[in-house]
Formats: sequence, C-alpha cells, structure tokens
Amino acid sequence: MRLLTLNCHSWQEEQQLEKINQIVAQIIQQDYDVVALQEVSQLMDTPIVYGAIREDNFVYMIQQALKERGHDYEFVWDFSHIGYDAYEEGLALLTKHPILKSDSYYVSRSQDTMDWKSRKIVRATIDVDGTQITFNSCHLGWWEDADEPFSEQFNHLIARMDPLEWTLFLGDFNNDAFERETGYDYMVERGLHDLFLLAEETVGVETVEGKIDGWEENQHGLRIDLVLSNRKIDVARVGVTFDGVLAPIVSDHFGVEFDIAIQKDPI
Repeated sequence: MRLLTLNCHSWQEEQQLEKINQIVAQIIQQDYDVVALQEVSQLMDTPIVYGAIREDNFVYMIQQALKERGHDYEFVWDFSHIGYDAYEEGLALLTKHPILKSDSYYVSRSQDTMDWKSRKIVRATIDVDGTQITFNSCHLGWWEDADEPFSEQFNHLIARMDPLEWTLFLGDFNNDAFERETGYDYMVERGLHDLFLLAEETVGVETVEGKIDGWEENQHGLRIDLVLSNRKIDVARVGVTFDGVLAPIVSDHFGVEFDIAIQKDPI
C-alpha cells in the first residue's frame, strides 16, 4: 500500500493551477492508495457543486482532473476554520478504494470557524484490498500554544481511536521530530509508531525548510509532516517528495510518501 501526506497550502501558491496538475500527475505516476491532504481550501462564496463542496474546492479539482485522465478516486472533506479571511480551510482524504464510513470532529478547545486555531480531523475507514484501515488527516497546533495546547488536541485525537482498529494518523502535526521533550515525544511516548523510524529505506528527511506560516522564526529544516500508526507494521520505504528533486515543489511543505505492507493482523 502506498500513502502520501501533503499540506497543500492551497490557493496561496503562485501558478496554483499548474501545481494542481503536478499533484495529479504524481498521484497517477505513484498510484497512491490513500492521500491525506491538509490546508484544503475553497472560497467562501463560490457556487456549490454538491453538499458543502464548492466548484473551486482543491481536492474536488484534483479528483475531477484524475477522473478526466481515467483514474477513479473518491474523497471526504470538511473545513475547520476560515483561512486568510476568504477561504473555508479544511482537510481531506482521497482514495481509490471503497470508503466504508467517514466523519470529522474537532480536537481543539475552539469550534468557532472564524478562529484560525480551530482544529478539526477528517477520518475515514477504507477497505484496502480486504483490510479495513482507519485513516485520519490531521493538522494540529503547536506545543507551547497557551490558547490551544497541543497535548490537549492530541489527547482528544487519541480518545477517538478504537484500539481494536488499525489506525493511521497522517498530516501536519506542527511539532518537529528533531526537538525533544515536546509534541513529537509526547505522541510516541503514548504508543504511536512513527513510520519513518520503521522504514527499511528512507529518502530525504525534512519536510519544511525555513520560514512558513506558523513558523515565522524558523531558520532550519523541520520534520513535522508524519504518518503515525497505533500498531507496529512493516514499512519498506519512506520518501520525501514534492521537494524540487523527486517532484516539483507545490507547497510550502514537502510531501511524504510511504510504502507499507498490508497486514491482516498487525502487531
């Protein structure tokens, strides 16, 4: 099974339509089973296509472009807050496999869509070749945020997990894996496995370079885009992508792809 996680920074990029096409091309080339996307936005006032999906919804446009090229993917999306005073900013899971059930839920104290610190998770249970796996697309806050402590958000996230289900958490966790005794250590000390550390092969490490939104003072490389599992599994490869080397840069984050063995009874 091949996975991708990417914080899209959608509609904030120059040459955005070209970058959508580059994302679509990469999905086709790498044949991802499941793609977790964060900062998946749509303008607040564009026409509705169906449900809550507007015609410029970023993941909807990716799905339609894939369909035009003969690749059938379905997705779930929801928005957590208004971004940049104009966008309904949310998260998505995109997959070529059947979605059995899905939902979304807040992990932040705030559930005010006008508060940019409001944080929601999009979750789906997907049938991947006969194995049911629950995927969560995550975009959490910062360790030292007094208004929205990361530890509280993570505790809410884990409280929703069924320990009997194989569950994967993909996304932008806003906590650097290189920094000790903060959010990253908090997660792994509570039983989650970082698939990067389980991989037989790794290509690239850092997923952010320099200053980005939320990390305005940053001057070094960060590894904040992760896939975490509630069970230890076999991971053949982890590779940083959309880094300007293996694929074009499409966001202020690089993407990360994972090759994972599907196990009926992971240990």
